[in-house]
Amino acid sequence: MIWRRRINSDIVLRTLADALMVNLSLVFALLFHYLWVVGVTGVVEDAPTALREHLHVFTRCSWILTIIALTVFSLSGFYTHSRLYQGRYKAMVILQAATVTYLLLGFVAYLLPGYLPLQRAVLLLSWGITLGLLMTTRLGARVWRALSSAERRYFGRPSPDRPVRNVLVIGGAGYIGSALLPKLLEKGYFVRLLDLFLYGAESIEPYADHPRLEIVKADFRQIDKVVECMKGMDAVVHLGAIVGDPACALDEDLTIDVNLTATRTIAEIAKGSGVNRFVFASTCSVYGASDEILDERSALNPVSLYARSKIASERVLHSLASQEFAPIILRFGTIYGLSGRIRFDLVVNLLTAKAVVDGKITIFGNDQWRPFVHVDDAASAIMKVLEAPLALVRNQVFNVGSDEQNYTLQQVGELIHRLVPSAELISMGSDGDRRNYRVNFSKIRRVLGFQPKWTLEQGVQQIIEALRSGVIQDYRDARYSNVKFLSEEGVSRLSRYQNGWAHALINEVPRVQQPVGHEVE
Repeated sequence: MIWRRRINSDIVLRTLADALMVNLSLVFALLFHYLWVVGVTGVVEDAPTALREHLHVFTRCSWILTIIALTVFSLSGFYTHSRLYQGRYKAMVILQAATVTYLLLGFVAYLLPGYLPLQRAVLLLSWGITLGLLMTTRLGARVWRALSSAERRYFGRPSPDRPVRNVLVIGGAGYIGSALLPKLLEKGYFVRLLDLFLYGAESIEPYADHPRLEIVKADFRQIDKVVECMKGMDAVVHLGAIVGDPACALDEDLTIDVNLTATRTIAEIAKGSGVNRFVFASTCSVYGASDEILDERSALNPVSLYARSKIASERVLHSLASQEFAPIILRFGTIYGLSGRIRFDLVVNLLTAKAVVDGKITIFGNDQWRPFVHVDDAASAIMKVLEAPLALVRNQVFNVGSDEQNYTLQQVGELIHRLVPSAELISMGSDGDRRNYRVNFSKIRRVLGFQPKWTLEQGVQQIIEALRSGVIQDYRDARYSNVKFLSEEGVSRLSRYQNGWAHALINEVPRVQQPVGHEVE
């Protein structure tokens, strides 16, 4: 697994760095001793001979010092999560390890004076340099955090509008997250990615070894993991959820736990950790059923548990808003297109795949309206929110999409049919799905200058090319469908918890029963 390889590579790098440090310490100690005895005190007059003798000491001492140091450091827990090397006594452990290393080296020099003529001054000086380097590399970040904390106590909290440099992406290996990750890395952000990798890690495989990416494999309901991941972060992008009406309907308690309870917990931890910018992925499904063109101020009329869980989460986030904590809600239109994690339980992707592979485009609820947005544009909208001045986005709700991409499902089918004319277009009439909404996207265009780069036609063409080129072997594979994957194996991997308050809040959101259709959003 990529996270295991990453851990192993980190251990190798730290080991090599420590080997380099002890050898540099010995080099500088010998150099200072040489300059002292030749250039300062003049005890040695034959400088070339003295230099050769010092080089001779280094070549004989270097490998012995390296073996002793790495052995002692390893036994002290430098390369593991040993309790000996953690907590408030970390400096003492480092002092002890460095001291034992050089005591052993001195003992070897005492036993082998002819082979290892090491001067006591060089031994002490090398010990001091090694100790200084170890303390700096191992404790520098902690000291800096302590100084920053003291500064906040005495001079107030840092400016809420400080630039975002470090971003925690929760659910970063998912459909939107795998499209967002390369954009963040390309812009120079440090990214900490928290994901359970329920659907696998292939979506982020190309970036696994990126120097500005830290991968944490964990369930985002694990409080200790979330607390650890918040350290040093300027912003949180919360994409983690059970997504889509059919997937959420599989287990109501689990959906509430993952989509709502965890959201409140994560937000509270973020707020307590001093993270002021919290970007939350919601959905235009919250509008449910309406004949009007809807904007961010329109009444919400959810017709599914998925939408109700998002509305309840929005309410929780708004209740936590303060001067230091600013939630930003992004209500995404129905997403289409390809990202690192491919999905074929979304209407555009699914209908296109059926057209190419099965030769049929079957439309249910052909007169229903939906707003559409490409997954790459959804990721770009998140970038806009992270880069915008906080005053523009603080506590705001943005619909994400474009007015031009409001389509009926019949229009979607006809567009796909134009691009795959060999497929048969079949309209089945109503499927009982009551969702019907057209959305106004003027706010995000006006406030953030957001304009999608993709059109629906371009997105359909992208999927067609991927299917015909063999990039996607079988669109029916369970890993491409949230509901199919969770039905077959995913739900059993997720624990359930009791969430009395969450059930109560969900029940405050009006419930409208609806049969499950063939699309997620």
